[in-house]
Amino acid sequence: MVPISAHSNESRKRKMKNRFFLFLTAFLIFSVQIYAQNHPDAFSVLFYNVENLFDTQDDSATIDEEFTPGGDRRWTNSKLNEKLLNISKVILNSSGWEPPQVIGLCEIENRFVLEKLLTDTPLKRYPYKIIHKESPDERGIDVAFLYNEDVFYPLFYRYHPLLHESGAVEKTREILYVSGILNETDTLHFFVNHWPSRYGGLLETQSLRNLAAQTLRNLYDTLQVNHSNPKVILMGDFNDQPQDESIARFLKTKDVEEKFGLADIVNLSEKWTSEEIGTIKYQSQWSVFDQVMVSGSLLLDETGFTTSSQLAQIVKLPFLLEKDERYGGIKTNRTFIGYRYNGGFSDHLPVLLRLKTTP
Repeated sequence: MVPISAHSNESRKRKMKNRFFLFLTAFLIFSVQIYAQNHPDAFSVLFYNVENLFDTQDDSATIDEEFTPGGDRRWTNSKLNEKLLNISKVILNSSGWEPPQVIGLCEIENRFVLEKLLTDTPLKRYPYKIIHKESPDERGIDVAFLYNEDVFYPLFYRYHPLLHESGAVEKTREILYVSGILNETDTLHFFVNHWPSRYGGLLETQSLRNLAAQTLRNLYDTLQVNHSNPKVILMGDFNDQPQDESIARFLKTKDVEEKFGLADIVNLSEKWTSEEIGTIKYQSQWSVFDQVMVSGSLLLDETGFTTSSQLAQIVKLPFLLEKDERYGGIKTNRTFIGYRYNGGFSDHLPVLLRLKTTP
């Protein structure tokens, strides 16, 4: 039996720990607000594949049964709430003192989980708004766009399905296009992507990613025709690497080291393929599936917002990684390992692009 005094001491310790945590949280929020006020030119864009952000209800129109309390993953409200808190932690810590003004997300089941993310976590302190639409994906997962309404004013958005030559819609995630004005300074154009996966075989599924690449290229070219040197950011989980044919051949990207023009798509993620850590790990192999690309105008134009390859990075926060006991090195800290609940974050690492304004 443990003495009552021991219980009392433990209780006091917990209370002191909770008070300290609340104080630290309040201090950090206050510091972030002061920093934001003193650094109005600090802007960033985040993309994050959050890995299976499902609610706990069975949607009869999609294949989501495993993410229910009675499903294979025993997906409960407590697990959902923990995942939402984890995602908010990533967003709040991804870009330093101030959270990103624009966020692209994928593997989102519906608007309900997005609203919970913004109202039931520390993100509720920030004026984020949602752009979301249900996709034709068989599992019911979508791409979404969050923005800080204090600094980003959306002008237009549209979801674009992948269409075969016959006109049939591929049952996968759509490409989201959003345009808007950032900080009353510049109009920016965003494409948020989650291309068809490699599940079923790399070669067997390659044509679907090529279709996604051609669809995105057509949308990009139309944008170039309708606007004069638009500033464009393309981000997403492409399920291919920068050198693969869908991106290099069909999307026709260029590396930042090549000669490029205002209308070219420049892949700022090309350099990440030579780094020790990519954005996703399968067994012992890291890959760069999550990427950020920009129009040449964002690199060459000297007015308004600009960026550079040095301002694009993989977000490698320590809590997003853990020791890889089986294959060596480190790996992503996932929500599930197989069907075993791990309580982590995602099987992908986020990617970040910082923007700067010219004097």
